[in-house]
Amino acid sequence: MSYIGREPTVGNFQVCDAISVVNNQAAYTMQVSSVNVIPETSNHMLVSLNGILQAPGSSFTVAGSTITFASALVTNDVINFIQILGSVLDLGVPSDDTVSIAKLTATGTKNSTTFLRGDNTFATPAGGVNTPTWSATMGSNQSISANTTTKLNFNTEQWDVGTGFNTSNYNYTVPSGGAGKYVMTATVTLHNAASGNRVSCNIYKGGSALALKNEYSSQTQDSQSTVSFSAILSAGDVLDVRASTDQGSPQFDAANSFFSGFKIIE
Repeated sequence: MSYIGREPTVGNFQVCDAISVVNNQAAYTMQVSSVNVIPETSNHMLVSLNGILQAPGSSFTVAGSTITFASALVTNDVINFIQILGSVLDLGVPSDDTVSIAKLTATGTKNSTTFLRGDNTFATPAGGVNTPTWSATMGSNQSISANTTTKLNFNTEQWDVGTGFNTSNYNYTVPSGGAGKYVMTATVTLHNAASGNRVSCNIYKGGSALALKNEYSSQTQDSQSTVSFSAILSAGDVLDVRASTDQGSPQFDAANSFFSGFKIIE
């Protein structure tokens, strides 16, 4: 709002610096911390002289930063205090750290993970973390029989947030409270694959295949197969990785085989 003249001071309660009475002087300058102050009007002030509150307008008047008493003061008079109230009809701006949560009408839970929305409700921020999540590798190369789908020995955790991975059974179990949509990835590498041989990678849930990926080697080299899959999982679902190849005396490379996954943020 715009004002003609000086803008009112709201909720700004101030006590003026002590004033020494000068014999036979009625007018005095009001200051706070040695800086001149100007009250709204004399009605916005509490003035005590010789322990008696003075009536604004009749016992004293103000003009700018000057207070003038109705009669000249004498040496024994004492100005006990002058308090400037600001605009007493308006609360103004509260001081810092003075409004408690109890004074708000906000609903929800206030903690370090929530924020106050425009509708006065505490809410969890959009986004989050992709947990549970895990990643595991093989501790050593694994030999399997040709043309036989075999569970691979993923027995070394890179991470396991949610503690669902079992390095003894080489599988992941969705933990309690972890139900939801997941993205899973498995990569298997056939060591010294012969040209034209096949290597397949499968992700299984509870003994049934969720995904299958076949790769064929084009030359004598390590042949790799990677499968990624998304699925809705329930707590207690068990996942593992199985592989097969038509190469004779196959061996899967531990250094380049991985099994990982995470729950999607919703």
